[in-house]
Amino acid sequence: MTCSHADVLAQLRPLMFAIAYRMLGSVSEAEDIVQEASLRVLTALRGGVRIESPEAYATTVATRLAIDELRSARARREQYVGEWLPEPLLHEPGHDDPASRAEMADSLSLALLVVLERLSPEQRAVFLLHEVFDYGYREIAEIVGRREDSVRQLAARARRYVRERRPRFDASPAERDEIAQRFFAAIENGDVAALEALLATEAILHGDGGGKVPALARAIDGRRRVAQTLLAWRRVLARANGRLQRSEVNGQPGALLLDGDDGLLGVWSVDIADGRVCTMRSMINPDKLRHLGRLSELTHGSKRGATGHPA
Repeated sequence: MTCSHADVLAQLRPLMFAIAYRMLGSVSEAEDIVQEASLRVLTALRGGVRIESPEAYATTVATRLAIDELRSARARREQYVGEWLPEPLLHEPGHDDPASRAEMADSLSLALLVVLERLSPEQRAVFLLHEVFDYGYREIAEIVGRREDSVRQLAARARRYVRERRPRFDASPAERDEIAQRFFAAIENGDVAALEALLATEAILHGDGGGKVPALARAIDGRRRVAQTLLAWRRVLARANGRLQRSEVNGQPGALLLDGDDGLLGVWSVDIADGRVCTMRSMINPDKLRHLGRLSELTHGSKRGATGHPA
């Protein structure tokens, strides 16, 4: 690979990953898309294909690959054991500066990715390209291989669906982080009164173990039930000499669950609105955590029940 080609691909990879991850909600699948798309872009560059805009070319290749992958992924997810949640992302490549990260955070939220799962692959692509990546309808039509009027219709339906279901994050980053700090402290301290005070009345708790480790069979709702479940998990974590480590998960407040040897047990993410934690997601499927670092040995071969595991 020539140096110039290497430089071009290095500049394009963050964009291709950003598109593929938002399309698929999976880091591993997005990385596969980036690898294949990079190979195709490189082949075109080496073959002397006239590319007026490498960015537009890479966007087209990554989007079309992601659409195809999402179609097959849908079939696999229908067979998924328990509730399916996106793979957590602690840091998105290519978005290191605070302004850029803040701009993209909402489009990375697990809440939005879950909503996008209900769109068709084409609707999802059109919505993301227009609303997140600021492409015009004519450009999107060329990217997805549709007529412009068809793209506009897809965008309108997707936008209406997302608008009706998209969560509202009304707290400022500082307010959000302060509430999250108190929330996780209440869990660690076993303070049920403080925990219930920070949970919305209709708070909901989701868990994803993928059948690999014990997890919630279905979502739990209601302030009291969610608080009781979280404190039960906290006791299990304490018996493993574990701890919570605050982290930003998909642009929102979260925490890593670590065992006594700092092996990763799981990832928690919370949504905050109206000064309360309204939704919490717990991801402990080890297949969805491997990209984050060394996993805890406790994630393998566990026989504890669903309510006895920090899921």
